Amino acid sequence: MPLLADVAVPVPLSQAFTYEVPAALAGEVRPGARVLCEFHRRKLLGVVLAVSERSAAIDPSKIKPLAALVDARPALPAELLAFLQELAAYYFAPIGEVLRLALPAIEREQVRALKAQGELGGVLDLGRAKQVGGRKVAYASATDVVEEPGTLRGQAAAVLALLRANGEQPVARIEERFGNARSALKKLAERNLVALDEREPPRDPFFRRAEERDVPPELNAAQAEAAARIDAALAALAPSGGGEHPASTQKEPRPAGQEPRPAGQEPRPSAFLLFGVTGSGKTEVYLRAIKSCLDRGRGALVMVPEIALTPQLVARFRARFGDELAVLHSGLSDADRHAMWASLHVGKVRVAIGARSALFAPVPDLGLILVDEEHDGSFKQEEGVRYHARDMALLRAHRAGAVCVLGSATPSIESVALVRRGKLAELRLPDRAHREASLPEVSLVDLRRFRAGPSGDPLISLPLHRALEKTLAAKEQAILFLNRRGFAPSVVCGSCGTLTTCDACSVALTYHRGRRRDPRPPSPAGAPAPPAPLDERPEGGRLRCHYCDYAGPLPDRCGACGARNLLLEGLGTERLEATIAGSFPEARVARLDRDVAGKDRSQAILARMREGKIDILVGTQMVTKGHDLPNVTLVGVVNADAALGLPDFRAAERGFQLLVQVAGRAGRRDRPGRVLIQTRNPEHPAIAFAAAHDVPGFLEREIREREEVGYPPATRLALLRIDAVDESVGRGAAAKLAAHARTCPEGAARRVEVLGPSAAPIARLRGRYRFRVLLRARDRGPLRGALAALTGLIRDGLDRNARVIIDVDPVAML
Repeated sequence: MPLLADVAVPVPLSQAFTYEVPAALAGEVRPGARVLCEFHRRKLLGVVLAVSERSAAIDPSKIKPLAALVDARPALPAELLAFLQELAAYYFAPIGEVLRLALPAIEREQVRALKAQGELGGVLDLGRAKQVGGRKVAYASATDVVEEPGTLRGQAAAVLALLRANGEQPVARIEERFGNARSALKKLAERNLVALDEREPPRDPFFRRAEERDVPPELNAAQAEAAARIDAALAALAPSGGGEHPASTQKEPRPAGQEPRPAGQEPRPSAFLLFGVTGSGKTEVYLRAIKSCLDRGRGALVMVPEIALTPQLVARFRARFGDELAVLHSGLSDADRHAMWASLHVGKVRVAIGARSALFAPVPDLGLILVDEEHDGSFKQEEGVRYHARDMALLRAHRAGAVCVLGSATPSIESVALVRRGKLAELRLPDRAHREASLPEVSLVDLRRFRAGPSGDPLISLPLHRALEKTLAAKEQAILFLNRRGFAPSVVCGSCGTLTTCDACSVALTYHRGRRRDPRPPSPAGAPAPPAPLDERPEGGRLRCHYCDYAGPLPDRCGACGARNLLLEGLGTERLEATIAGSFPEARVARLDRDVAGKDRSQAILARMREGKIDILVGTQMVTKGHDLPNVTLVGVVNADAALGLPDFRAAERGFQLLVQVAGRAGRRDRPGRVLIQTRNPEHPAIAFAAAHDVPGFLEREIREREEVGYPPATRLALLRIDAVDESVGRGAAAKLAAHARTCPEGAARRVEVLGPSAAPIARLRGRYRFRVLLRARDRGPLRGALAALTGLIRDGLDRNARVIIDVDPVAML
């Protein structure tokens, strides 16, 4: 019988394709390896899923041979390959698109080898498999050889001591400290005391500066208990066995926490929810868990929201483990990403830290996955393959026989539900790690009662203004949180009331003024300088759409009535920064949002904040996550109501989490902190519970209300997102899908509830009209059955001008 390979290719189809393995490659083609294969007269890079001798299900003459083998060693380890296949099945995603998430760039040496084999003739489509390869840089590391006492002196002894204390170092970095470092290293290498190596270095900004090794602090009782329980779980893991998990062990895809166990058998805790207040020292627990994992010869993966992945966080890990870790994030170049991937793939590095996409890192002998800020919505991918990294982290850990820890000060409702069902074990950190620190005092400022302060802006109330004055007088720092970018969220005609909207999206355009400010008028001799007048003339600047990235000039008249009476409505971070700078001319004011957070710029702003060079930091949710700013004693939430009125059943949960997280930036050391929350609805549960630091109380109420109205975690959801350039085409496709869902076996038996079709809350986006159909079920099985029944219709039965996306466990409902 012929030797056949099932190959996934990067096309939007859920199936794999069968190819014949040539005799010359029979002993080399293995699952997880990339191959070059012909697909519709193009040559594509595919990934082998399985290899077996079997009879072909189709005419053998139609089966094409593999053109070439790209990877001598499979790019995807067996454990990771099996997990990716399970992820693709769970989210009804094309297997080729899923595998692409985990594949590295192709090396130029591999391309040259294929050219030498004559395999790159014809039409070659490498897709996103970009080529990497370039200059190499020298590294030095100490060996295990011990020198004779007294045989080393001067720089050679100092360089060897540095390498033994801090681990491997780039030679160039050593030369910064020791002028004759290369001569000393050559001498040490001749004695086998130092090993020299050349390779492509990461150019990641996280590794630009050396980090001195730290001394682990003493844990408090709660931290010690949490670390001990995680250590016990790691000790109970089965031997790694090289991390190989054959694909044949796969079962029907299950969500996190849904694995069966024999009746009467108590589960051994291997998945935890680390629930600790802000500043409680969760990171130190993570560091202890990683050390325990490494001591047992296993690898570790740390996932954080992209917004929280900062040099400050990475520096803590480098100070503990040296540079023997890989950092994965969206800002990496292809070469840097490949260097990080390769260091993990060959086992040179056993710790990976990164954002959502780090889930797919080839960590060797995976023994531990940590998900920090597990509640954060950015763990859900909203483009392409719509996976949830937190849920899939639990699944990957389970399949790999590893321990998983989810950490948060404001746990997600879904994770709390898993604790209640016994799928996660809860670990509590009820107090702040620093003995002198305590949770900040929170005060509500009812904007219905308090008028504007001296600034004149109704959202800068008198209590907030006075609190800022007091903070500045004490030489302390403040954070003002407003989750709206730009100068003014909308531009409206003062004559006819027409709102200026995006031509491609059904949303208002935001006015961004830029850095222009009128010069201050001269002041009389000896008198203090008056506040700089805030230039609010709607001239210059740009109108921007925050959804499609359109940018254009501000018109001089209304497009509807022609009146020259355009008004700037609302308050954005840019306007807030200008208002505060004008009201407090002696203060150093800075802003942190996506408009100023270019490459390295956000880290520069945070560094200035830590160095005391900024007095008041204005920002969006970028100021709420992962920042330890010891001198911040005041946090002002400018408009707590903004996020609570969205048409999304998670709006209250997200608003509550933001309030608790931003409040947690205050009072993290010996100086007491204070938080002012401005609101017109102080009775709202999210605001009231946040003011009381009552996270368990809010979670209890929210779970109860979700149960009453039938939303997760009480039910399971899948959202069909339909869009088309022609509104009638989109509406027709949505109606057809809803009708089919209602008549499929699960819908007809009412095991699946079908809501819709309806227009999406944002009805038009990027020039396409949007509709949706929501499927809801108490159990996941019927929901998956209904989705499976719809896949054929989506593939073959709809107008091809309509696009349909299946979003399992949706997070963003707009």
